[in-house]
Amino acid sequence: MPITKLYYNLLELPLFQGMSHNDLEQVVAHTKFGFHKASAGKTLFAEGDKCEQMVFIVKGKLRVTTNADNKSFRLEEYVSAPEVLQPERIFGLSQRYTKTFVATEDCQLLSISKAEVLKLLQEHIIFCLNLLNIISTQSQRISHLPWRIPPIGIRNKIIKFIETHSTRPAGAKKLYIKMETFATLISESRLNVSRELNKMQEEGIIIITRGIIYIPSLEQLIQMTT
Repeated sequence: MPITKLYYNLLELPLFQGMSHNDLEQVVAHTKFGFHKASAGKTLFAEGDKCEQMVFIVKGKLRVTTNADNKSFRLEEYVSAPEVLQPERIFGLSQRYTKTFVATEDCQLLSISKAEVLKLLQEHIIFCLNLLNIISTQSQRISHLPWRIPPIGIRNKIIKFIETHSTRPAGAKKLYIKMETFATLISESRLNVSRELNKMQEEGIIIITRGIIYIPSLEQLIQMTT
């Protein structure tokens, strides 16, 4: 990749935002980057794969799938460039991806090895702060979950379940789940959950098929609970 193009790509990536012109020039000149392409349909990483490098989407869109521990349900959502894939997984107790990433269109990717990431953390305070902000935001969001007031009513329970299992509270989501499983997880009867989901479909805010709930806009649902 030409140096000029790499420079402008870095400007858009989350961990490099806020860097000075001189810092970015130093990064471009002294950091070893990997450049990759992925065609539509290719699996970049699967759940359980080792996270040995930091990977950025420079161009394109990915489908991200997260499974329940017992595989009783899964959620699909989408991320688009510019984005970094699970940066918190390169360090810590479990250095493996917890999601599966599949290209939904032709993508361009940029990778940095763990050794190069450590060097960037030591030499560039903005890179370090950006990573800390991402990890801190995730930690704060998770630590606050037990203190939220439990949702009242079946619809609010359905919406909160989808929201809390999503990486981001926005965008299209697809939940693969059996009605009996869903009813058990939100402590409601199967019949009542089915009735409420059908009402939501009649209102045009979700689409349901056998074992699948499609949410075109999660932010639209969340607004109903506020």
